[in-house]
This record gives sequence, C-alpha cells and structure tokens, in this order.
Amino acid sequence: MPHPSLTSLPAFADLQAHYAHASQWQLRQLFAGDPQRFKRFSVEAAGLLLDYSKNRISEETLALLLRLAQERDLEARRDAMFAGEKINATEQRAVLHTALRAPRGAGPTLDGQDVTQEVHAVLDHMRRFSEQVRSGQWLGCSGKAITDIVNIGIGGSDLGPEMVTRALRPLVHPRLSLHFVSNVDGHDLDAALSGLDPETTLFVIASKTFTTRETMMNAHSARSWFLKKRGEADLPRHFVAVSTNTDGVRQFGIDPENMFPFWDWVGGRYSVWSAIGLPVALAIGFERFREFLDGAHAMDQHFRTEPLARNMPVLLGLIGLWYRNFFHYGSVSIAPYHQDLSQFPAYLQQLGMESNGKQVTFDGGPVGIDTCPVIWGDVGTNGQHAYFQLLHQGTDVTPTDFIAALTPAHGLPGHHAVLLANCFAQAEAFMKGKTADEVRAEMQAQKLSNEQVEQLVPHRTFPGNRPSNMILMEALTPAALGALIALYEHKTFVQGVMWDVNSFDQWGVELGKVLAKNIESELEGQPRPELHDSSTNALIARARACLNL
Repeated sequence: MPHPSLTSLPAFADLQAHYAHASQWQLRQLFAGDPQRFKRFSVEAAGLLLDYSKNRISEETLALLLRLAQERDLEARRDAMFAGEKINATEQRAVLHTALRAPRGAGPTLDGQDVTQEVHAVLDHMRRFSEQVRSGQWLGCSGKAITDIVNIGIGGSDLGPEMVTRALRPLVHPRLSLHFVSNVDGHDLDAALSGLDPETTLFVIASKTFTTRETMMNAHSARSWFLKKRGEADLPRHFVAVSTNTDGVRQFGIDPENMFPFWDWVGGRYSVWSAIGLPVALAIGFERFREFLDGAHAMDQHFRTEPLARNMPVLLGLIGLWYRNFFHYGSVSIAPYHQDLSQFPAYLQQLGMESNGKQVTFDGGPVGIDTCPVIWGDVGTNGQHAYFQLLHQGTDVTPTDFIAALTPAHGLPGHHAVLLANCFAQAEAFMKGKTADEVRAEMQAQKLSNEQVEQLVPHRTFPGNRPSNMILMEALTPAALGALIALYEHKTFVQGVMWDVNSFDQWGVELGKVLAKNIESELEGQPRPELHDSSTNALIARARACLNL
C-alpha cells in the first residue's frame, strides 16, 4: 500500500509554519537566552557524544520533527528492518547488516532460520584464517610469512575495509602492509604492486558473484603478475576470495576452503561487518575486529530501543531533514579532526548518496521533495586551509558534522590540544560569526585609520549562524569506530524512511555499466556509430586513433 507523501502529513504543514519564524533565529541569541542549551541538546550513546546544540532548532522544532517521524511510522519501519522483513522491496530482500554484528543466537530469523548461525560460522572462519596469517603459521609458497595484503574490490568492497583499516592504523600488525585496489584504471593496480614480492603477498579478491567487471579485471591482472614468478600450483597460498561463486573461485585457482561467503541481504555499502571486513581482521586481529562489531551492535541496540526523543541516529537524521526540506541546504560537510579518519567523508558519500540519492518513492511515484544532499569533506585542519572560506563566508550555507577523539593514539606533545582547539573553535566560529561592530572595535584597537577600518569591515565580517553537529569519542578505538559507522547507517535509514525511498537498492549505477560494456566492444572491435550521439562517436574515434585500434 502506498505511503502518503511527506508533504501531505499534518506535522509537515506545522513545520512549514514553524519554519517561517525559525528561519529568523540567530544561534548567538539562542545560546545567550538559554545557559542550559548544551545540556538540553546533547545525547550520549555507545561511547559517543552528540552535541546538536549549535543547530537552528528549539524544543518546539524537535517536537514537530518527532511528530512527523511518528506520522511516517518510523518506529514500525525500523522494527521491520530488525525483524528481517523484506524491506528492500525492489529486490525482495531483507536488510540485515545489523545481524552481522549481533551476538551469536541473538539475531533475527529469515525464512525461519536464525541468520546469526551462518554469520558466526563465517566469523569463526575469519578468526582462524586471520590468526594463521598474523602468527606466521600461514606461509607463502616459498615458506615465507605474508608481509603484504592486497584487497581487490570496488564500492563497498573497497571503501569499507580501506577506511576502517586506515582509521585503526595504530593497531595494524607491524609485519603487515595493507594495499587496496578498486579502480579499473591500471595505474591503481600498478602502484599497489610496485615493490611487492609475490612470495610474501596475499590477495583478497572481494566479489560476491566473482563476475564484477572492474574487480575481476584487476584480479586476473594480479594473477598474471603472480604467475610471472610462480606457478599455478602456488596460487592457493596467495589468493583467497570473499564470494559466493564456488565454481568461479575454483576456476580462478583459489581453494574453495579459502572462500569467505556473505549474503544478498547485505548491501555493499553496509558490508564491512561481513567477510568483506577480512582485511580489517587480518590487519588488527580478530579480537579487535570483534570489538568493532560490538561497538556497532551497541549503537544498534540504542537505535532499536531508545525513545525517539533521545535516539541519536533519529535526531541526527531529522535535523538533517529540517535543513534539507525546509532551509533547502544542498550539501553537508563532514569534518573529522583525526587524520586516521581521512577516508571517512568518502565512505559517507557512498553510504548516504548511493542509499538516498533517489527521485521515486517505494511505489514508483515521484518523491516530490528534495532527497539526499551532496556529502563531502576532508580532515578538519586541511579543510580549514582549503574550503572553510566558503563555509564561513560563502553564499551557500552548509551544515557541518565535526568529529573528534578526545585522546590521541600518538605520544607527540602539544599536537592534540592544538587539534581540538581548532575543532571546537571552528564550530564556535560557524555559530557566532563576527559582527561589523566587533570587526570595527578590533581594528580600532590595532590603531587602523577610520578609512582603513570602513574599507575592511565588509571583508572581515562573518555572518555566523551556520549550523553544525559535534560528535566526540574518548579515543578512536575499534568499538568507537563501529558505533560511529552504525550511527550514520541508521541516520541514512531514518532519512530514507522519511523521504519514502528505498535506501537499499542502487539501480542508478547500472546504466553506465551497460553502456560501457558496449563501448568497450567498439573500442576493441567494430564501431557502431548508429548506437551513439555525435559526441560519443567522436570520442570513440579519437580513442581508437590514439590507441592504434
């Protein structure tokens, strides 16, 4: 049965009326009028603190947003996901990434089966294999221990394990170096293989079907590279697969005993908790990988059981909807003040934009409202010296999520205090800005002439009133990282429910793949100009001439 449009719900009309005066609020004034604002607009869960006080909201705003969520049946649809109902309607699949981090025997049933039995069988396999590699028990074909691990995948099979491995860099086994290849551009694989020894390198080929075009091209090129020095009989000691295609894995030369399966109820961008996370377990050890899963499970439990008014993913999602659908802000910036989280913005790009970058509802009708904003960002202090100029004084307002750990993993004196000072100061500067009177007083104190002062005032004035969230953790541990990722997964789910889009399919990535396959055959064979426009035909001709095809 089709759901009513979001804009037709009574709370939406009330929010529109509320926005008419809320849009005039100044964050400075909201803080000045309420000394308890931080206390009232912050929440803790699963080892994370979310400070959402620097948003253009009041208790009335939240009450209306929460009412809108109830009118949208958010709680029932959340419960349906956790229960294993097939909420991915376009593919008739359940959505059970939460079961990947649930304790043994504590997950949902799917078609009458406890899915955690299968999940933990794979986790047990991952534990045994990762312990063998890390201990040096698993040896390469010439009796040497593994020193380099190359993960070959694409999309979630690359972004997830690479981001997590980099984030937990201090915990990586000192003997192991991790390399990640996703791009079909040969420069990516060439760079990864440069300087590696085939006799001490382990390849993880991550492809559910073992037919993904980009992944398998890279996998076969890696195989050829290996076979230039060793024989086919040596392949099983150096190649393992994360897949469900046993025949394809065997034909490639991988022992099916070294195949780690996962399931069609796990979307790629939600799969780092599954066997796709094998490189993470190899890098940091299975016990730490289990802590990573436990952190995510703690956030799952919070999202599943906490009332909406104190539910961190719900609050984060609804505040984002407030800005997208009432203020019409078109993007969100992610600013992690932690170098090891350098890939987290890119990870969230895929999570949010592939999930909710949709224009039709579950029943196929037009959404009729803006959906996912553009998600972008970089590590904080780098961003300050690049695009923060736009965030502070540009014509567009971009809500920003600041993320920081209170304690570092390094022992360099002084650095972390400077880092945190910058993080907190930027959030405050976005909120407060700097008025013309403040600018005048500052320059007059510097003894500038009145003419200089008036000339510079417009350039040095900051409008402020720019919203942000602050997410803090004690330290960037596996558990904290797991909770952080799960927080954004559930935020994405919340917003998908509100917009009534399917957050778990990705048909938009398919068309380009189909056309690319056709053009590839034309680049290597006979052109078919009747299939294309004049621009595409000219590009194909230019490429064929350059490549002497």
